[in-house]
This record gives sequence, structure tokens and C-alpha cells, in this order.
Amino acid sequence: MSMMPTLSKTETNIKLPFSFIFYSLVAFSISQVLLIFSGSFVSNGVFRIPHLWMIAHLLLLGWALMVAMGAMYQLVPVVFLTPIWNETFGFIQFVITAVGITAFALSLAFSPAFIIVSGSLTFIGILMFFFQMIMTIRKQSEKNIFTLLVGSGLVCLLLAISLGILLSASIGGNISLANHVAVLKSHIVLGVAGWFTLLIFGFSYKMVPMFSLSHGFSMKLSKPVLIIYLFGLSVTIASFWLESNGWFQLGLILLFIAFSIFVWHIKEIIDKRLKKNLDKPFMFSLLAILIGWGIHLASVILAFISVSQVTFGIILYLYTFGWIIFSILGYLYKIVPFLWWTYRYSKEMGKPGVPTLKQLMNEKLGLNLFIIFLVCLIGLIIAFTFQLPTFYTLVQFIIATASIIFCTAIINVVRK
Repeated sequence: MSMMPTLSKTETNIKLPFSFIFYSLVAFSISQVLLIFSGSFVSNGVFRIPHLWMIAHLLLLGWALMVAMGAMYQLVPVVFLTPIWNETFGFIQFVITAVGITAFALSLAFSPAFIIVSGSLTFIGILMFFFQMIMTIRKQSEKNIFTLLVGSGLVCLLLAISLGILLSASIGGNISLANHVAVLKSHIVLGVAGWFTLLIFGFSYKMVPMFSLSHGFSMKLSKPVLIIYLFGLSVTIASFWLESNGWFQLGLILLFIAFSIFVWHIKEIIDKRLKKNLDKPFMFSLLAILIGWGIHLASVILAFISVSQVTFGIILYLYTFGWIIFSILGYLYKIVPFLWWTYRYSKEMGKPGVPTLKQLMNEKLGLNLFIIFLVCLIGLIIAFTFQLPTFYTLVQFIIATASIIFCTAIINVVRK
């Protein structure tokens, strides 16, 4: 007889989110290993080559997007108090998206003619996810700031992927774009600064109070965060099409202001906490917020200095690693043990042999890995600043090793 507890109407079959998460862990490990062999290009800011396109999409789609999808399948019902619209549809969507992303990443490097096919398959999988989330969220009885942040992030994702399809068709020789550079920049900003950042904003407003046991805080600042950030995104994207440096500067300033308000708001929430000593993985996620703020500040400063596009490419690389990936790593180290313990042991609590939540994950190992990642971020900055390909390769080797250990630790949770 199964020892697994019966799912409530707002809980998701654990196999669905874990399917996405486990795929993402494999994609993350592979992308970090492949980056070891790209030192001569990356350290010199040369990013627009097929090999790095493959790695970038394996990282951002295979790792970050898939883990975000998995987390949303589990957390959206909890946050919005409504069950996933159709779990069977979710499993089908996982298969299509996983196959699409894998094929798309490979075709970017090895088969340009196949890009439009694999890209379309990926697009279909993401459209299915978009439809699933819309059908789920629309059942929410009362809309709130979480709905607006997640909904805005989903719209950014849809727009980013749509532009990605245009780029795929262009690379495959199917169409010719009048302004390829503007499409490319809009695609990147909508995907990285739009979808991922808005999603992290939204779930930080849920995770931070939960993991810090904060109560009695106000959510008033969340609305200006969303409004100013969306306005900043719009102005920044418009600057690409208008080829206006002034608009670009204004867009980055607005994004920085919105991010600064977000940082201050998170501080206010943390100040209301009941939990005196915060868990180390969670503190790493909070550190990622400060790193994201610092990179936004650096972007504003550089926008007023005559610097090359390569410099902004490096800023984007650091933004992805220091803000997005760090946030995901920190939250994932907390979320996976929580999900598995709730699923496997919540109904057995108090019985002999039942592990505690802390026993499912090695916090000391996590702390050591997070320190390594942080040191490596500093190493990447040094490698980029002084264009040191050999040093970059060494740093990336350490990152890849730590990534594999991290992913193995996550997978081992479900064996306990």
C-alpha cells in the first residue's frame, strides 16, 4: 500500500513539477560543462556564435525556464489557492517542451536548417504552458499583486518567444528581418529582464515572508515596483527600435528605480520577521537580490559612458549568473526538500524514522557551494575585466563542478 498522502485540491501531483526540475538540473549541469570550453570567446565578450547560442538557450530555456515552470506548477496553486487546470495537459506539455528545447539548442549549433522546426516545437510547448497558467489563474476568486507580477512575466515570456521564432526563421534562412539587431535585443530584454525578473519578484513576495516567518508588513510598494519596471522595460525596448541612446538611458534608470524599490520593500519584509536566524540557502537568494541591484546600477552608469556593446553583453552574462541563477539556486535548495517532505512525510510526522525537513538537505554542503559560486562570480568579473581566457576556464571549471554537486544534492533529496 502506498505511503504517499492524498493530494488536496490545491496540490499538484509531485511528479509533474519534479519532471521539469530534474530535466532542468541536467540541462544546467551540461551548460556549465560546455562553458568550460568557451573561455577564449566568453572572456573576450564574443557571444554571437552558434556554440554559445546553444549553451545560452540550454541554460535559459533548459535550466531557468524549465525550473520556473516546475516551480509554478507547484506554487501557483498554493499562492492563488486554485488547482492546476489540467495535470495531464501539463505532462504532455512537459514532453513537448523538453524535446523542443533539446532539439532547438542542438540545432542552433549543428543544424541551422532545423532551427525553425525545433523552435516551433519549443514555442508550442511554451504556448501550452501559457494556456495552462492562464486557465489556472483565471479561476482565482480575487486577483492580487502576485497575479499581476506572474501575469506580466508570462506576457513577457510569450513576447520573447515570439521574437525568438522570428530570429529562428531568420537564422534558418526562411525570412529576412529588416532590423535584426532590434529584434534580438528586444528578445533578450523581454526574456531575461522581463520574464525571469518579474517572476522572481512575484515569488520572492511569497517566499521571503514564508522562509523568514514575516508578518504585519505592507504590500503597497509592490505596485510601484511593477508599474515602474514595466514602464522601464517598454522604454528600453523602444530605444532599440528608435536607436535612441537617450531613451536607452531613461529605460535603464527606470528599471534601476523599480529594482531599488523592490530591494527596499524586501528589507521591510525581512525587518518584520519572527525567525531570528535565517537559513543559509535563503540568505543566498537574498544576496542575489543585492547582486541584481548592483548590476542594474552598473548598467545605468555604463549607459552614460561611451562603452561597447560587448560590455553590455558581459553585464547581461553577469546579470544572468549573479541575479537569475543565484536566485534559482537559493530558492531551489529550500523548495525541493519542502515539497518532497510535504509529499512523502507530512502524514507520517511524529512517527519513528521520519526525517525532519532539515535532515533532507545538507545545509553545510549548500553553504559551501554557495560560497564557491559567489567567489566564482568575482572570478568571472576579473576574467572579463582583464580578458583572461585561461583564468575564465579555471573559474568555469569550478562552477561546473559545483553545479554538478548541487544538482546531485537536489536529486538525492527524493531518495530519502
